[in-house]
Amino acid sequence: MKLLLCLCLLFASTSFAKEKMNVLFISADDLNCDIGPYGNTQVKTPNLDRLAKMGTVFDRAYCQQALCGPSRASIMSGLRPNSLGVFTLNDELRGRKPNLVTMGEFFQQQGYYSGRVGKIYHYGNPTYIGTNGHDDEQTWTERFNPIGIDRTQEENIIRYPGGKTGKKGGLGISMAWWAPESKDSEHTDGLVADRAIKMIEANKNKPFFIAAGFFNPHCPYVAPKKYFDLYDIKDIELQEIDDAKKELQDVPPMAIQRDAGKRWPYYYNGLTRDEAKQSKLAYYATVSFIDAQLGRILDSLEENNLTDKTIIVFWSDHGYFLGEKGLWFKRKAFERSARAPLMIASPGLKKGQICKSPVEMLDIYPTLVDQTGFKIPSELEGLSLSPLLNNSEAKWDKPAITQVHHSSNKQGYSIRTKKWRYTEWNEGRDGKELYKHEIDPEEATNLASNPEYTQVIAQLSKQVQVYSKSYVANASKAKKGKNKKVTK
Repeated sequence: MKLLLCLCLLFASTSFAKEKMNVLFISADDLNCDIGPYGNTQVKTPNLDRLAKMGTVFDRAYCQQALCGPSRASIMSGLRPNSLGVFTLNDELRGRKPNLVTMGEFFQQQGYYSGRVGKIYHYGNPTYIGTNGHDDEQTWTERFNPIGIDRTQEENIIRYPGGKTGKKGGLGISMAWWAPESKDSEHTDGLVADRAIKMIEANKNKPFFIAAGFFNPHCPYVAPKKYFDLYDIKDIELQEIDDAKKELQDVPPMAIQRDAGKRWPYYYNGLTRDEAKQSKLAYYATVSFIDAQLGRILDSLEENNLTDKTIIVFWSDHGYFLGEKGLWFKRKAFERSARAPLMIASPGLKKGQICKSPVEMLDIYPTLVDQTGFKIPSELEGLSLSPLLNNSEAKWDKPAITQVHHSSNKQGYSIRTKKWRYTEWNEGRDGKELYKHEIDPEEATNLASNPEYTQVIAQLSKQVQVYSKSYVANASKAKKGKNKKVTK
């Protein structure tokens, strides 16, 4: 009898040990760090705050390219843009590496359900809402493409400058907003949350990798009016344009290439300061909207008793300017564009941590493989963040590399260490930037021409070459057509 009892206990213990951890993989599009977990008390994000208490906030997480398509391809493949050959919105994920195993594909191979709803790979936003966009079919067991009034009723969206409505199209890179009296589930991101909840419920008895990709706060900034009502235009602040321009007097022209000339001030010539403030308010409203959808998904995990066996990841593809330095949108090597939210809650590990070490979005893939108990594929170029999930102050010396690619002969590489951000444009031939973050977190003063920092620059430049796998290799492998102007 005792022998039988021991065998039963051993079997139960072994079965529990082999139980696979789920992964809930949630992304937001163009979300910067203006959220509660990163110290912003103005923007209402109670559910992101809730998630932050469940795990680790990576305070200094950086994308590999500050552009949607390349960043998302890098995250999902675990490879740098140079290794993938993905530099623009139109480059194919498997163009150079047809046999690569993406994150969702890896979990499929381990017996997981791999499902997607919304935007994980690149979609022209809002043009491709309701379609598969530039999605990778091999990544998923199942995929869903909801479409809401933010896409089907584009003619109601207010466009700046001028505040006009009645048009369709041309919203992928715009200063535009709409605050209809509507329900959450009339909007695409509300439908994303609806479907994610159904996916959780349908697969709760099997291991799953469920990816829910929100389209907000990417422009146009559209959300139900109740989220706009959380904010008062009187509380929205913008840097004075003259002060902003002064900050950019010492940077190389290539650093702000897309925002020169007719795009001033605040990206569009003719845009008033009040219109810019309203656009910023609208951005914040859409952030609060997706925060509410996140909360619904977290509630579903709890209601289905899955929280203790599900690793939750929340991330964005890159940062975003909202008038700082007079700039708007992304595609810069500055901190504001390269830095993005990353939070990971893994059951059994420390909660409520804030990690100050620089990490890369590239590190998500190996981290999830490691946290679910599998062997990390040798071809992945990131590192597992598990040591930092166990202890946010653990030793971590790897810097973060972000690149900007306008064309094969117009590119920059930026390295972020705990102390410095250093950027080279075309190996320094078209300029350099150096910012000392402990005294200049807004990167207002470029120290690259100061002889006092010659040795620092030399050391950081060597690291850039190592981690970027050199400009020469990148330029020689760049495909034809890379010089084409890319918009989003």
